[in-house]
Amino acid sequence: MHFFNNNADAQQNRVVINADQELSEISKHIYGQFAEHLGRGIYGGIWVGEDSDIPNTEGYRNDVLQALRDLEVPNVRWPGGCFADEYHWKDGIGPADERPVRINTHWGMVEEDNSFGTHEFLRLMELIDAEPVIAMNVGSGTPREMARWLEYLNYDGESTLANMRRENGRDEPWGVKYIGVGNESWGCGGNMTVEFYADLYRQYATFTKEFSGHELFRVASGRYDTEYDWTEHMMQEAGDMMEGVSLHYYVIPTADWDAKGPSIDFDEDLYFAGIQRSLLMDEYVQGHSNRMDKFDPEKNVAMVVDEWGIWTDPYPGTNPGFLEQQNSLRDALIASITLDILNKHSDRVRMANIAQMINVLQAMILTDGDKMVKTPTYHVFDLYRIHHDTQLLHTHMMEINEYSYEDESIPVLSMTPSKNSDGQIGITITNKSPNTPQSVEIEIRGQQIGNLSEGRILAAEHFADINTFEDPDRLTIEEFTNYSLNGNTITLELPPMSVAALRVE
Repeated sequence: MHFFNNNADAQQNRVVINADQELSEISKHIYGQFAEHLGRGIYGGIWVGEDSDIPNTEGYRNDVLQALRDLEVPNVRWPGGCFADEYHWKDGIGPADERPVRINTHWGMVEEDNSFGTHEFLRLMELIDAEPVIAMNVGSGTPREMARWLEYLNYDGESTLANMRRENGRDEPWGVKYIGVGNESWGCGGNMTVEFYADLYRQYATFTKEFSGHELFRVASGRYDTEYDWTEHMMQEAGDMMEGVSLHYYVIPTADWDAKGPSIDFDEDLYFAGIQRSLLMDEYVQGHSNRMDKFDPEKNVAMVVDEWGIWTDPYPGTNPGFLEQQNSLRDALIASITLDILNKHSDRVRMANIAQMINVLQAMILTDGDKMVKTPTYHVFDLYRIHHDTQLLHTHMMEINEYSYEDESIPVLSMTPSKNSDGQIGITITNKSPNTPQSVEIEIRGQQIGNLSEGRILAAEHFADINTFEDPDRLTIEEFTNYSLNGNTITLELPPMSVAALRVE
C-alpha cells in the first residue's frame, strides 16, 4: 500500500462541521444486505449443508458467518429480487429431502432444491444477529399465500400453521417485522402498470395481519431512477397502508445495459464514469422524496433503497445468469459515495440494501470452494459502522476542489459526519481523485474536541486493484495517522482514491 507522506502537491480543501446541529438519525438499517437465490449467492456462498467438507455451523460456512458478524450486518433482504415473485414459501419448509425441486427461471434456469428455506434463512439471521427482511410473492402468489406465511412466521397460538412451524422445529414465532409486498412489480415482478399495482398492493396490505402483536413494516414496490410518477401514484393511492416504498438504482459504468463494462482491467474513463454516475443517487433520492413530501410532509413513510450498487458485465468464464463480477477499489468508492448520499437523506431514507451480499453483483464476500475473500466494498461497510444509529451533523463544504476528466468535473470529496449517543463524532471522507492527494482542513464548531481516538483508511495503488483468492489482502483497512489536531481543527492528508474514517472525542 502506498500512502503520500510528502503532500507538497496536495490540493487544499476546507470543511466546517457544526457538532451542535443534529439533522436526522442515520439508521443502521441503511447498511443492510441482500441475499437472493441467484447464482452462488446462497448455495456455496453461505449455505453448504452440514455434511460439507467446508467448515460450517449447522450448514452455514464458518468463514462467512464470522465475516458477517464482524460487519455488524443490521438486516438482510431475502429471497429476492426477481426470485421472490416466483417463490412459494411452503416449498422451503419440512424435511429437506422431501422438498420439491423447482426451476429458477429468472437466474440461469438452474434447479432450486429448496434446501435453504424459511427456517434456514431465519436461523442465519439469528447466527449473525441481523433483522430479516422478507420479500413476499405478489407476481405469482396470492394474498392468501402471503397471509398464511405471516401466520406461520409470527403467530404464537395453536393454529394449524403455528403447529406446523413447531413440527418443523421452531416452537416460538420469529416475529418478523420487515416485509416487501412484491419486488419490481413494474418489471420481473409482474410487468404491472402503477394503477394496477396500487390496487393490488392495497388488496395484499389488507391481509398483512400483525399476529400475536408482532408489528409489521410493509414496503411497497417502487421503481427506479427518474420514474417519479410511480412513487407519486403509490403515495397518493396507498400511502396510508405502507410504512415504506422502495427505490432501486444501479450504476452502469457505460450507461449501456447491453454492454455495461468490465469489472477488471478498466481505464480511467470507466473509473470516472462509475464515480460520476454514483452521484446520480442524490438526484434520484431527492426527486422521489419530493413526490413523497406532497402526501407525507412529516416523512412518516420511509424510502427504502433496497437494491443499489454497481452492475458490470459478468466475470469472464462464469454463467451470465449468475451475475458474478469482481470488486475493485472503484467499486468501494462508489459504495462510500452512495452511503454518504443515503446518510445525507436519512430523514427520509431509513433502510437500504446493497446488491448483493455474497458472490453476486457488488458483493461483500467472494467464495470459491473452501476459500473466501473480503472485497474492498466489505471494507467500506466496515469503516462506515461508525455511523450506525447516530445523528447526522450539519456540514458546510466551504472550499472543495474538483476532480476533472476530459471536459467534465465532479467535487473531489464526499463525506459523512455524525455523532453517537456518547457524544463522539464519526467522520468518513472519500478522495475521488485517482491522481491527486487532498489536504482537508475540518473545523468542528459547537463542541470542544479532546483527541482523535481512531483513524483507519482504505486505499490502493490503482483504481482497478482487487482482492483475489491468491492475494486476499491486497486491499485492506490500515491505520491512518496522517492527520493533526490543533484546537478544534483537524487537518488530514488523504492519498488519491481513498476513504478514511476518524473518531473524534
